[in-house]
Amino acid sequence: MKARITKSFLKNLEPKDKPYEVVDTQLNGFLIRIQPSGSMTYYFAYRNKEGVKKRYRIGAVNSVTPQQARDAAEMCSSQVIRGIDPQVRKKEIKQEAELRKLKTLQNFLDMQYEPWILTHRKRGRDTMQVIRNRFASFLTTSIEDINVLKIEQWRRERVKEGKASTTINRQVAALRAVLSKAVEWDFLEHHPLEKLKPLKVNRTPLVRYLNSDEEERLFAALEERDGELKEARSRGNQWRKQRGYELKPDLYEFYYADRMSPMIIVSLKTGLRQGETIGLRWADVHMNHASPYLTVRAEQAKSSRVRHVPLSPTALATFINWRGQCSKKAILVFPSHSGEKLNNVKKAWKSILKKAEIENFRWHDMRHDFASKLVMKGVPLNTVRELCGHADLNTTLRYAHLAPDHKAEAIALLG
Repeated sequence: MKARITKSFLKNLEPKDKPYEVVDTQLNGFLIRIQPSGSMTYYFAYRNKEGVKKRYRIGAVNSVTPQQARDAAEMCSSQVIRGIDPQVRKKEIKQEAELRKLKTLQNFLDMQYEPWILTHRKRGRDTMQVIRNRFASFLTTSIEDINVLKIEQWRRERVKEGKASTTINRQVAALRAVLSKAVEWDFLEHHPLEKLKPLKVNRTPLVRYLNSDEEERLFAALEERDGELKEARSRGNQWRKQRGYELKPDLYEFYYADRMSPMIIVSLKTGLRQGETIGLRWADVHMNHASPYLTVRAEQAKSSRVRHVPLSPTALATFINWRGQCSKKAILVFPSHSGEKLNNVKKAWKSILKKAEIENFRWHDMRHDFASKLVMKGVPLNTVRELCGHADLNTTLRYAHLAPDHKAEAIALLG
């Protein structure tokens, strides 16, 4: 049967006892097949370049309009004229789509990058968290489609949110590292962010450290907090005693109420990074040595280099007092309540800063405080670099302006 396949023509089509077909009179190869059940499907019949008869299924009548089906058939006809097999091309497109699906950032992270970074980088888990959180909108995007323009748009949004350029650059660097591995492992032919330039930043940023009043308030807040925790434990034990419950250890028997005071004092007086403090073991603290010191192991250090930090009298006394109230079996100096490695102390740290009325002071700023006050006391920058474990002197130079009268003395040499 032959007829021009139109919308009005389809309304008059009736199913028969056996399947039959209607061939379009206007477009060669375009046809519709009608089943006894009443279902109707568009096809395009053709011969490939080898002369083999084939059919390309366009779609069902209830999901494709006659005009859409005709457009698809015309596209197939054009492919056949150019020597392309529509069925083969359809499979290729499907395979390409599947491949692109496999190449989404999410899949590449899950299947390739995360197993590698967790094995080869100490802070791999933190890096993965940054990538997944900050680039969540890119997770369903193929890594082939991530480009300079999209990242530039992403950066503009972060700038509008008030994010610091250094923070944005660090996050983009984490994504660049992912794509670098994709190139290295032949998932990409070239790096899509090769031409992306980092945002300009101040190479000598101001460093935050505590002034004498802030430092005094911080230590007072720690002492007050310890007293409050000890009093709360005492009241709690009175309540338990009245009800016949087992009592908890009396905190008045200990120097500190919990880990926060010794952690903060050690951080201020040794300049350890938070991860180094959390990972510190009692075996790394040498209190009985003639010149007491602690060791930052290579696997804990950011630079992957061992360093030794002498203990000031305050730091030594803190370790001695804290050790006296810790379990003799404890491995970590500052473990969690379960004895495992701490995750974070954000909530307690925030409350302590509020009690001390100190603003814009991060945990990491205690490290700046340590370095700044060493420089202000006249300690050579290279010594500060060694104590802080900076990879190069350029990092330490941010504290150079704090050296006492170093510029004035230099100018005085001119006479």
